Amino acid sequence: MARRRKLYTNARLLDPASGLDVKGALLTEGDRIVDLGPKLSSGGFAGDVEQIDCQGHCLAPGLIDMHVWLREPGAEHQETLATGARAAAAGGVTTMVAMPNTEPTIDEVALVEFVARRAGDTAVVRILPAAAVTRGTRGEELTELGLLAQAGAVAFTEGDKPIASPRLMRRALSYATTFDLLIMQHCEDPSLAKGGVMNEGEIAARLGLAGIPAMAEVILLERDVRLLEATQGRLHASHLSTADSLDVVRRAKQRGLRLTAGAAPHNFALNELDVGDYRTFAKVKPPLRVETDRKAVVDAIADGTIDVISSAHAPQDPESKRLPFAQAEFGMIGLETLLPLTLELYHNGSVPLLRLLACLTCNPARLLKLDTGRLAPGAPADLLIFDVDTPWRVDEKKFRSKAKNSPYDGRRVQGHALRTVVGGETVFQRKRES
Repeated sequence: MARRRKLYTNARLLDPASGLDVKGALLTEGDRIVDLGPKLSSGGFAGDVEQIDCQGHCLAPGLIDMHVWLREPGAEHQETLATGARAAAAGGVTTMVAMPNTEPTIDEVALVEFVARRAGDTAVVRILPAAAVTRGTRGEELTELGLLAQAGAVAFTEGDKPIASPRLMRRALSYATTFDLLIMQHCEDPSLAKGGVMNEGEIAARLGLAGIPAMAEVILLERDVRLLEATQGRLHASHLSTADSLDVVRRAKQRGLRLTAGAAPHNFALNELDVGDYRTFAKVKPPLRVETDRKAVVDAIADGTIDVISSAHAPQDPESKRLPFAQAEFGMIGLETLLPLTLELYHNGSVPLLRLLACLTCNPARLLKLDTGRLAPGAPADLLIFDVDTPWRVDEKKFRSKAKNSPYDGRRVQGHALRTVVGGETVFQRKRES
């Protein structure tokens, strides 16, 4: 049986992996890209070829989100693999990595296989499981990293918990080095951050809230860099939020260490002033920092210190968020605002478009050893067609996610996904009226 061919015409082809930015077309056959370029025309193909007019919009690799909480198993009232996948597709995300902080924790082979199988059965985008570094994320006993990787775990992390013990972190990095596995760390010293609910400083003092100091992040990161140097492992600092931490990353990279860094949109789109009058939707880890730190994150994306931008999508139900600020849960959703918030840095002239797309496509693909995240013959046909310019207003009522805990409701943004394609099949197409 012949595999179906599709020709995407009249597109602005954007591939950060190769630096491609030209007008042209792209041909897929089945689940793979066959050809692309400015000379590919619609008139030279025999047989049945479905033509899709991109109307001059951008055609790029589908986005890869390395940091997503999907709450299944255990808290399906907040999010499921299926609802999270629909939100991802609407945001242009074709692959996402699910954090292991579920109930039960993803720390055994059977649970990794469950997530992979359940995602295959119910989700419209690719969901790859991350597994816990320690059993139950209790920070006491390492999991079987090698076996979990064989079962399908693409990275190892405690999610929003740090690996606090330096002895355990050293063992984890050493063990992971044997299999060349990626350890992802939430950089926050637990003793310094204990009891804190927002950034430590004048605003926290004025609101009467306990603060999380910036040094909680950089101290743990400095420690991990020392351990990384000793073990020669692979470490990804998931979400950095302070200028001091980013300087640590720059120095480590200059020394050739295999350290990479990530950022979440809220740490470059918001600052601590957005906590406002105790807005619990702005309660996140790491916390929203001061304006100079926010600008430092933007600069780090521009100069390549930050490798990856991920949503840190953390759905919470109203019962978890509509509480006094100190008692409310941490986290905000982000799958459907990941692209437009990132594009703000392009529109305000802070970061070139291809550089931003690299943080969302080929860079996470490289870290996770995926063959997606690029436009090239033979690569999987995971594609995103997006409008880079059209202004719109974020409306929480239109979110596909089960949860609505977003501080961006009503924010004016520019650009959004028009069509999301996974394995050659369209899984999302924006309606004209939405």
